[in-house]
Amino acid sequence: MPRAHAISVHAEGLTDQLYSPLLERARASGLPIHPLHVGDTWREPFPGARVDALSSHANPEIHRYAPVQGELALREAFVAHVLATRGVTFGADEVQVTAGATSGIAIAVNTLLDPGDEVLLPAPYWPLIRGVLTSRGAIPIEVPFFDRVDDPNFDVEAELERRITARTTAIYLNSPNNPTGASITRAQLDAIAKVAHRHELWVISDEAYQDLAWDGVPDAPFAHPKLRERCVTLHTLSKSHGLAGARIGFLHGPERAMRALRGMQMHLAYCAPRPMQVSATVALRDGAAWVSQSRALYRDAAEATARAFGVATPRAGTFLFVDASPWLDHDEPDCASFLRACADRGVLLTPGSVSGRDYGRWVRVCFTSVAPAALTTALDALTDVFRERVPDKSRAGSNPPGT
Repeated sequence: MPRAHAISVHAEGLTDQLYSPLLERARASGLPIHPLHVGDTWREPFPGARVDALSSHANPEIHRYAPVQGELALREAFVAHVLATRGVTFGADEVQVTAGATSGIAIAVNTLLDPGDEVLLPAPYWPLIRGVLTSRGAIPIEVPFFDRVDDPNFDVEAELERRITARTTAIYLNSPNNPTGASITRAQLDAIAKVAHRHELWVISDEAYQDLAWDGVPDAPFAHPKLRERCVTLHTLSKSHGLAGARIGFLHGPERAMRALRGMQMHLAYCAPRPMQVSATVALRDGAAWVSQSRALYRDAAEATARAFGVATPRAGTFLFVDASPWLDHDEPDCASFLRACADRGVLLTPGSVSGRDYGRWVRVCFTSVAPAALTTALDALTDVFRERVPDKSRAGSNPPGT
């Protein structure tokens, strides 16, 4: 009997309101709104990479379809960028240009996973990854991880092993991590490699923040000798180069995966927007100083935000992840009241629950979405909220260091 006319079961629970349920409340405050809930940047991109610099005269085929794999000049610029920043090289023919990071991850997920496959999902995690997995029919298996990587007693191999089943197919990694800013150490990467090799798992590595680490470039799964043949890696220019609206990402990995990824790209998105590929090429070729300046500005913003919350500065990325328990009552199951109080001051934050089931009392703060002066105003408003909800003997918790 045909299936009843209905929405796909894999679409159940997906929503476009993940980040903005308190927007109307903030608007009702009558105050300027400070959107610290969505990861973006206040900076305009490198001048030569802005849409103002595009012209159909200089780029006569700019409004036509791009090659499915992406413009060769862009892929070559990306390869040169990885070599310059990571010391790792591969061919431009091994790169697939995608329509942004989210599309790239979705293409990887649809290529490597089947419905019912289980994916180990170190938490807290990028909020959209759970929906990307479930939309494929894959099953996310949360693993407490990025809030404890600094604990010398944290046994990465054991934590992953105890969640392996006959249906485990892949591990998703996001290092530096959204939302914590933490990175996987080489020893932890060795442990992950052991588990992946032992159980023949794919590793889907999301490196959206690799260019935004303050203290050196973190170890990358794709460069690990035991992961090269099982790691599919995503990069994006959305964060590092201020090109979120351009929707340009890159996938690379072993050839057996790349052939299938190219086919999936063709049928899911066909190609990334050609005008933005032109912009991205310029950004990669000429924008290194711009990225370096951004990194310094973002670190300043991270330090200011961490001081306001009384926690350690994140080591990379664009977010601070904070346990809001000091401003909550013992019996509050989540941070909803704290988020409402912030919205009443015009400041929007993200509930930690979107990054994992164990983080209902946490909040995520994007410190790059508004310019420094506006960030100062927002942090002053948050300080007022802290004062109103001053922790006393009846309030629980403390902000753990290193988040």
